[in-house]
Parts: sequence; C-alpha cells; structure tokens
Amino acid sequence: MASAKLLRQDGSEAGSVGLSDAVFDVEPNETLVHEVTVALMNSRRQGNASTKTRREVRGGGRKPFRQKGRGRARQGSIREPQMRGGGTVFGPHKRSYRQRIPREFRRKALCCVLSDRLRSEALSVLEPLVFAAPKTRPFAELLGTLGTAGKNALFVTADVDRNVIFSARNIPRVAVKTASDLNVLDVLQASRVFLAQDAVAKLEERLS
Repeated sequence: MASAKLLRQDGSEAGSVGLSDAVFDVEPNETLVHEVTVALMNSRRQGNASTKTRREVRGGGRKPFRQKGRGRARQGSIREPQMRGGGTVFGPHKRSYRQRIPREFRRKALCCVLSDRLRSEALSVLEPLVFAAPKTRPFAELLGTLGTAGKNALFVTADVDRNVIFSARNIPRVAVKTASDLNVLDVLQASRVFLAQDAVAKLEERLS
C-alpha cells in the first residue's frame, strides 16, 4: 500500500498516511498524460481572433475608378483583399478549441501524475490547514517551514476555504485547489504537492 509523509504546519513530521494504490500507485502512461494535457491547454484558449472577409467589410459598393484610361490596374471594389482596408483572405474566425476527453481518461491521467509525484517524493500530506483570517504572512511562513518558498507549490484542500484561498492568492507560484477541481495541469505545473489530510479521502473517492 502506498504511503506519504504526514506533515504538521510547522514542517515537522507526524508519521505517515496510507494511500490508495488505485490512485497513488499507478503505472505511468506518458501518452495518455500528454493527450489530456494538450486537451486541457486547448480548452483554455479563448479563440476570439476574428477577421472580416471581403463581403463583411463595410463600403465598396461602387467601382473606385473607371476601367480604362487611368493607367492603373482595374479594380472592382475598394474592399478587395489587395486594397488597403479591404477584406482578409483565409483569416482567423471565432472558434472553439475545446477537445472532448472521456472522464475515465482524465481520471487515469491524474492518477498517473499523482503517482509520479509520490514516487519522486514531491507529494506530502498536510494536517488540515486552519487559518483564522485571510492573512498572507502566516501562509508565507508556512511555505518557509515546508521549504517551498520561491518554488511552484500546489495545495489541495477538501472544500473551498476562503481563508486559505485569500491567504495564498497574493503569493506568486502558489496555487490552491479543491479535491473536486484538481486536474493534470495543476499537478504538472507544481514541483511540490501538498494534500490536506481531509482532502485525501475525497480525492480517492473521486478517482477510484
């Protein structure tokens, strides 16, 4: 059975926690992780780039100048693509980059990256985070005691805790996610992952 270190908020060890092999002891599958990662990154693209074609540009209803006698190439409209202010040929249009990935694949990929972080000793379990008020300094001190100051750190909580979220949001390179919202990109972007002790059960229930 897989296990991880249990840490207190002062950085000291409080033993170890048993973890589900179905979630934290999964064989690596780089192809699956890559496919899910690309799909998640594409889903974040807005796809708002838009250009107008010749028929969408305003104006250009009459011939700009007569066909012959001007010494210029003949033109039928000032909105032709070769004219300044004219339409764009094969330009981008609004579209969705979203890719559908089966839920089973997303869960499997998340198990793969969590297992990899555990094997590389970059995943630990924290005693439940308790902050009386949304203050940045106590959270910064917590990072110092955990040895993650200045590093990409991910904290996973069981539920939405406003005090924890507001305490961490002004600190660069620190992310706070709930067990229900965690995805592959969140784990890959973090060099250290800390799971709240009460979030482990919810994460295992979601991914098992």
